[in-house]
Amino acid sequence: MSFLDIAKNRYTTKKYDPSMKIDNATIEKLKEILRLSPSSINSQPWKFTFISDAEMKKELAKVSCHNESKVNDASHVVVFSVVEEVKDFEKKNLSLLPERAGLYYNRVLKPRSKAEIKTWLACQVYLSLGFFLSACASMGIDSTPMEGIQCEEYDRNLQQNGYKTLFAVAIGYRDKEDENQPSLTPKFRLDPENVIRSI
Repeated sequence: MSFLDIAKNRYTTKKYDPSMKIDNATIEKLKEILRLSPSSINSQPWKFTFISDAEMKKELAKVSCHNESKVNDASHVVVFSVVEEVKDFEKKNLSLLPERAGLYYNRVLKPRSKAEIKTWLACQVYLSLGFFLSACASMGIDSTPMEGIQCEEYDRNLQQNGYKTLFAVAIGYRDKEDENQPSLTPKFRLDPENVIRSI
């Protein structure tokens, strides 16, 4: 299947079949794909937590707002987190990068406010989200990106150390009756002339 076909068929899953689980070999591939995600200056300011434990999913579902059933029924939930403190990123990640990356960071990013740097770090994690959703679709795995969660409660449940939850993704296999799938509800996107420019 071409990537264009994958893009046409991928959708945000609203209802999962709880009896269908993703096999361990596939999960290991997804972990490696996330590890290989791109980021600006190869900064990699992230941590990815894969959760299949039913009890932990149940606890997270309680603090997932309107996403409760997705968290409970999906095969796995993947939590995307960003390094919490700028100084920790500078001490740990930056020291592992090539000199030119450090020079760029120190010249362009470090003079900015702490809030701006934290926004830049979070943007890198969002790059990995796009990579991950595309990978899932290419492997026939359904997914639901979720910002509608209580991130502080996720951190408390997962006992995050030095990292802060940004969002999560439920992954698994759709319920055949999921009304959001393109075969039942055609995908809506703005017309090309409203979003694409050629100069």
